[in-house]
Amino acid sequence: MQFPEWCTFDHKNAISRGLRSKQGLNGGYSFLAVATGEYFNDGGELFSSVRLPQDNPVKTVWRQGIIRLVLVAAILWMLLILIVLPFHVLSYQSLLSFFSAISKKEGKVLISKDSLVLTLKAEHRCPIPVADDPDKIIIPEGKTPDVIVKDLTYIEEEDLVNNGSHFFPLFGGNQNWQQRENSFKLKPSMKVHCGFLRNGGADMNPVDTEYVKKCRFVVASGIFDGYDVPHQPSNISTRSKKLFCFLMVVDEVSLKFIKNNVTIRKDRDKGMWVGIWRLIPLKHPPYDEPRRNGKVPKILTHRLFPEAQYSIWVDGKMELIVDPLLILERYLWRDKHTYAIAQHKHHRSIYEEADANKRRKRYARPLIDLQMMIYYYEGMEPWSLKKNTVSDVPEGAIIIREHTALNNLFNCLWFNEVNLFTPRDQLSFGYIVYRLRGLFKFFMFQNCEYYSLFVLHPHTREHSSKVEWVKNLSEFKGNGSSMKESRGGFGLWTPYPKNLDSVILPPVVRTSKAG
Repeated sequence: MQFPEWCTFDHKNAISRGLRSKQGLNGGYSFLAVATGEYFNDGGELFSSVRLPQDNPVKTVWRQGIIRLVLVAAILWMLLILIVLPFHVLSYQSLLSFFSAISKKEGKVLISKDSLVLTLKAEHRCPIPVADDPDKIIIPEGKTPDVIVKDLTYIEEEDLVNNGSHFFPLFGGNQNWQQRENSFKLKPSMKVHCGFLRNGGADMNPVDTEYVKKCRFVVASGIFDGYDVPHQPSNISTRSKKLFCFLMVVDEVSLKFIKNNVTIRKDRDKGMWVGIWRLIPLKHPPYDEPRRNGKVPKILTHRLFPEAQYSIWVDGKMELIVDPLLILERYLWRDKHTYAIAQHKHHRSIYEEADANKRRKRYARPLIDLQMMIYYYEGMEPWSLKKNTVSDVPEGAIIIREHTALNNLFNCLWFNEVNLFTPRDQLSFGYIVYRLRGLFKFFMFQNCEYYSLFVLHPHTREHSSKVEWVKNLSEFKGNGSSMKESRGGFGLWTPYPKNLDSVILPPVVRTSKAG
């Protein structure tokens, strides 16, 4: 492209006039008119009139500076990690050593080294002030005297229930509302419903019935519907192995599952064993719902093993890691308690626990609400500092008991609520404490000690049933009627003698995301 003579540029004059020049690759010059943005080369040809951004020296400096800053920061961060990591490992090992020193025995380090790796949550677990040596523990002579309730017997026969097509017995009996109310009035001699009605199910083999007669000290656990395999306790002293019966209660489904997954040995009396655990199969499950079946050995331990004076219940998914003799000394004998259970980690009010159960679909929401409405109508207030209990909600996976008459009565009344309403036993524990008006004494220990008693193993599979997803009572009508349990939870379908229409449940403030 040719330009008139007046458009040609002398680069020296151009520079003197404020124009910038740049020597080209071929030795020529190109010129940029600063004022107008015109761009010409030495041949007088017009190029782009806009300067490219990368040619801006300010931006180039900023870009290079940022890159250098990022690289320096990354290097410093890596150096910081390398410097801190050895101290973190040393502090972790020192903390484990500290816990070991407290318990005076490596086996009593009350946390799982395998699960902690390089981190430790102090608020989750804390050391348990157990005794130094199980062999030096003095076992109390005799039994704790029965003062309030001295003679406790059980209703074992009742009229059969008609389900519309035939009559059949109920394991928990057919307790009516008046019988329930009378059972809360303590007297020296009492006769109450407490499961195990004749022909109601949960039958033991004769060989096991004979075996448990000799068990005065019991560690009990249970597996139902094949959700777990037995986990062997660790750190058990020779003395405790001789003193305690380790009894694992299983239903027929679980027994088959265990046979297919672990080794079972039989003794000369045909008793079945998995490691230290003596398997106690229960024939004829008393309920349709496996979770409700699991409450039989958990709460009614004194009925299954009537000769036992002390029992420690441990859920089937747990591996006990503390010697049971040390547990009895710590939680019962040291301060003369007869019943011990841990407080819940997140909830103190049963209404908070009920809300969490609904959120996590632990049972039908309207049926949980109905149970809570009955409790609220009957005067059960949300937990507050005014109450004389640490909490109304326990962690029920470990229960430590002496089998006194009052403790046995408490367990019967607790089980009756599980039989009558939902199988969520944490909802009814605090209610029974309330109904006994402070006469039932128990030790509720801190939650961090509870988590130091065991190693938690996952279930082999998750439990789920259709009833847990129900949001409205109308879903139980028509084809949904099959979700109603045929042998438990009758209090949810039997008309309550009072009008609950005006009952409004207390508001719940969700203080934790965890259920």
